[in-house]
Amino acid sequence: MSSGHPLAYPMLTALGALVVCLAWMPFADPEQLAMLVTVALIVAGYSAVRMLVARGALSAVPPVTVAGERVRQQHRLLSRSWLEYRVDGRTRWLPVYFDPALVALPAATIESGDGVVRFDEVRVYPSGRHRDSEPVGRLIDNPAHPDPDAPARATHSARLRRRLLLDGQYAIAAPFAGLLWLYVAGGGLAAYCGATVVAAAVATWLPAIRGSDPS
Repeated sequence: MSSGHPLAYPMLTALGALVVCLAWMPFADPEQLAMLVTVALIVAGYSAVRMLVARGALSAVPPVTVAGERVRQQHRLLSRSWLEYRVDGRTRWLPVYFDPALVALPAATIESGDGVVRFDEVRVYPSGRHRDSEPVGRLIDNPAHPDPDAPARATHSARLRRRLLLDGQYAIAAPFAGLLWLYVAGGGLAAYCGATVVAAAVATWLPAIRGSDPS
């Protein structure tokens, strides 16, 4: 999987969270070790399910060929890309992993079949199942016509540093999670630091694996 692949970044954050858990295991007591193993299994299991959905192994959208558009959801710290389309008179929304190519696309044709979803020649990867109710928050439509500044904006948005800064906002709660871990599992300063680092890694991974949009 190349570094520019839409699934590369979420998998990178999953790998990072697992590495952090593994790195602290040699220093953990039995109770803390059990917690670390549990967190690692949750990260690995949930990431695997998301990748199966993205690859089409778990059907995310019915076979259709319809007109639709990409919209960006903005709700508090949450930002995601969705494909909005109509089937049988109903509007549906499908969350997808961020791809710089989506930033420049106006309304286009959505084709799906055999688990593969294409949005006007661009293959997209679902980050969840389609829904019949509008996502919460503000939905920002793509321009009706191609934006000449879109390619530069898309390249800037796809930078790893920018994406980590976006998803890293959720890590602000990590110190409080560290205190909770300390209260439940005990330990001293080292245990608190380890719990805080693990919580920060998991907090960054979760929005990424759910399909955060840095644009």
